[in-house]
Amino acid sequence: MGPSFHAFLLYLAALSWVRHHLVLAMTTEEKAKTRDQILEMFDHAYGSYMKYAYPADELMPLSCRGRVRGLEPNRGDIDDVLGTFSLTLIDSMDTLVLLNRLDEFEEAVKKVIVDVRLDHDVVVSVFETNIRVLGGLLGAHVMATMLQQRQERMQWYKNELLAMATDLGHRLLPAFNTTSGLPYPRVNLRYGVLNPLSRTGTESNTCTACAGTMILEFAALSRLSGEPVFEGHARRALDVLWEKRQRGSDLVGTVINIHNGDWVRRDSGVGAGIDSYYEYLMKAYILLGDSVYLERFNTHYTAIMKYISQPPLLLSVHMHNPTVSVRGWMDSLLAFFPGLQVLRGDLKPAIETHEMLYQVTKQHKFLPEAFTTEFRVHWGQHPLRPEFAESTYFLYKATGDPYYLQVGRSIVDSLNQHARVPCGFAAVQDVRTGRHEDRMDSFFLAEMFKYLYLLFSEKEQLLFDIDDYIFSTEAHLLPVTLSTMHPACQGNASAVHPTAEEDLFTHSCPSTQTLFPNNPAFAKTIRDRYKYLLGAGGVYHTTPVREFELPLHDTGMEPVEFLKSMGISLSSGGALSGGQPDSPSQKGVYRLKLIAELTHTPEEEVIEPLAVQIISPPFLGRVVLTAGPAKFGMDLTKNEHGVKGSVVKSAPYTACSAITNAEELRGRIALAVRGECMFASKARRLQEAGVAGVIFIDQGTDSSSEGTPLFQMVGDGGSTSEISVPLVFLFSKEGQVLLDALEEHSSVEVLLLPRNKQLGQDIKKKDRPLVMNVNVRLADEWDLQAGSSGQLGEGIATVELILEPEEQREESQGLGSSSTASDPSTGAQAEPSDSQQPCAQPAP
Repeated sequence: MGPSFHAFLLYLAALSWVRHHLVLAMTTEEKAKTRDQILEMFDHAYGSYMKYAYPADELMPLSCRGRVRGLEPNRGDIDDVLGTFSLTLIDSMDTLVLLNRLDEFEEAVKKVIVDVRLDHDVVVSVFETNIRVLGGLLGAHVMATMLQQRQERMQWYKNELLAMATDLGHRLLPAFNTTSGLPYPRVNLRYGVLNPLSRTGTESNTCTACAGTMILEFAALSRLSGEPVFEGHARRALDVLWEKRQRGSDLVGTVINIHNGDWVRRDSGVGAGIDSYYEYLMKAYILLGDSVYLERFNTHYTAIMKYISQPPLLLSVHMHNPTVSVRGWMDSLLAFFPGLQVLRGDLKPAIETHEMLYQVTKQHKFLPEAFTTEFRVHWGQHPLRPEFAESTYFLYKATGDPYYLQVGRSIVDSLNQHARVPCGFAAVQDVRTGRHEDRMDSFFLAEMFKYLYLLFSEKEQLLFDIDDYIFSTEAHLLPVTLSTMHPACQGNASAVHPTAEEDLFTHSCPSTQTLFPNNPAFAKTIRDRYKYLLGAGGVYHTTPVREFELPLHDTGMEPVEFLKSMGISLSSGGALSGGQPDSPSQKGVYRLKLIAELTHTPEEEVIEPLAVQIISPPFLGRVVLTAGPAKFGMDLTKNEHGVKGSVVKSAPYTACSAITNAEELRGRIALAVRGECMFASKARRLQEAGVAGVIFIDQGTDSSSEGTPLFQMVGDGGSTSEISVPLVFLFSKEGQVLLDALEEHSSVEVLLLPRNKQLGQDIKKKDRPLVMNVNVRLADEWDLQAGSSGQLGEGIATVELILEPEEQREESQGLGSSSTASDPSTGAQAEPSDSQQPCAQPAP
């Protein structure tokens, strides 16, 4: 092909890019309007916290009051972020500067200096206190000194926030007093860890992210305060995690023993439990300039792209056998990963995964806390997490594609329409029902509004150059000059391990021109492959069949892989007869007849409800509480008479450490609260204590089986075959009924069984799966239109789907002709009956 042909292709690409940008581009006025709306939203959220909640740690936006630990019902490990230190205010301070709310910032700094104490007798999460409070104090100190150096304001400031950060750092250091160097997950701000008054220090395990997400804040504290002890401890923890990686796969697990370094949970992904460990390796190199962190990140990244990344999906695998996927769902925290891939320069998979996340978000208004690989809701909660907005910002900054402005606009609209309440913004308890939850986490103010504001702001509209700072995982701003302000701490124990496979961006920054030469519309080209993940697109031109566009290459294999990614398994049905032979000028025409079977599956998995029936006097079976099942343990649906026993609360109530009332529990049904560790871990401990069954009760006070869809409790990534006792789950309102009965009466006996057996209500059996025959044929647009309109199409290759009822399969296959699909006489244009409708999401 000559130069003129390449020039023509470049012209077409440029034309496509221009058309794309004209459709999606925002005017300066539109961006300014959205930016002003984001400022108003922040003012509403921050103002509500200051009016209704301060000095409490968090705002309860439905109750219009502050959440004070000990005064509100215990929520388990979620409450470990609350330290009676005005968490939301500290977490929001550097956001005030970025959003040019300087008067409010100065007032906030004064309030923190005067009002906040860090020595309360309270047990807090080391991880959360580090990223939110220590990071918030450091970010605000950096902003205060920046304003002071400009001589604009804050002339009275005397490094008080840095002094508070140093004090807090010393209060966190006792957590590192372990034989391995990995920190305890919790610490008492007044008494440390091993003090008899600390009420902590019995834990044996921590998550990888919990131990590996300390280096940015601790190193910044060391270099700003001149005390190297903080950076040394954080670096030692990273050294241990690096040494404990699985050498064959270069992956790490999710939970590790802090004393001996053994892996407790060996599932490996990029979501909850591991996420920010990878993030901090990359960002530690950027912030501190130490190539050891980059080498480690690159090694892990190669493994992630080899085993975990299956675009657009990010799976969880077994670290020792990474070809085995350990679960069929993904969690929302992995939404940060496309942003990290942008920093690494790997834009293609970043665009692919982000587009998948956007498709899921559009379907449910928000990204559910967990969703299956078939994009169905697995856990419907949405606590206003910012990770998807974060990746949207980084992709826009890398590509300049206005598409990501439209994505950001949709985030703004969803927050205003579905999360805004009179006293702030409320988390969504379940995206399927839209019901609110009485919480507004501090990260919503710390992160969400930063990324949204930056997305719609030009560089010259900001008070400072944002590129002079790196975002912590809580979006706190740390200056990249730290690598030169103070020398790195000495004594890194681990040697540099070169990356097995280096690529173009192993040691350099990305260049879109290098990544996608002469193709300004590269992002759209990548996204278009995933437009139909949640269902095929609409009709393209009026033709006798439904169709959707696919990007074809000479091999014709990409559409096949695309259909496989949609869950359609394909098998060759032989060459189509009656068609014209391929001509050399018609590359990309794939002339195979492909047969696929679609199994009709419901949008959501049908869960058979269980029941907890209180049978002891005075209830005598009249109180029946709807309960959810588990995917492991005894199958109560196969137990004719159910399981009966007296109810006893587990000690500890979380059942996440050694059971101290095993004698009392033996032969009885244990009550345990949700949270702090996995359901399977609780079940194993209680089964070892000899219980006859377990009733798990939800945290909080406002969940119920009436307002929240039932779900099945899942395992922890390991084998659960040894768990044989029955397990049921009660939402908080039903659980409170049982707890009230236990408090009022000395003995409460219950029966665990399927609800339909108790009430005599048979769950209607689903009809047998609907089997449809799908003839898939790839052909050029002009082939479909030739002879009918007398005009050639645009030469866009399409996929033709012909749906036939099962009884017509034999006859249809006997025809064996392409004319069957396009000839109106075959009845292909007729609307299918209800029994013939294909399911929206094909099952694999």
